[in-house]
Amino acid sequence: MKKLVMRLLPLKHYNKNIFIPTKMIKYLVGFFILLNISCNKSNNTSVACFKGKLVLKGICMNYVIQITEGDVDKALYESSWQNPLTSTTYQNVFGLASICTFPSTIKEGDEFYFSIPKRPIVQTCAQCKAYSPTPNKMIYIEICNK
Repeated sequence: MKKLVMRLLPLKHYNKNIFIPTKMIKYLVGFFILLNISCNKSNNTSVACFKGKLVLKGICMNYVIQITEGDVDKALYESSWQNPLTSTTYQNVFGLASICTFPSTIKEGDEFYFSIPKRPIVQTCAQCKAYSPTPNKMIYIEICNK
């Protein structure tokens, strides 16, 4: 009986007849520490938005977007690309990979803000295969509300 009493801690601020085992207290403290850590993680949902321009609206969503503002990783886009049909050269461009989610309201020449998601939405919509030239590098983007 002495061992059992030594392993119990009284709750001093509540009913003195209630005892909580020390092992349970350790688990509760550990649980609250973990809960506190998980709640204090940065819930920063802000995403870096970049400014782009739809410079070429080709057939079948073969769109070319030019980066006009923002620090996008240079490995993701073509620093210079020439349209083989018109011989027009564009700077800092990429092909649109997110064809299913790109708004139809954005017209050629329009500027807009976009982000590059870490986990892009799978593009499962029907897509025609008519050819229109685009840069080799394609990026999945999401439109930012600015």
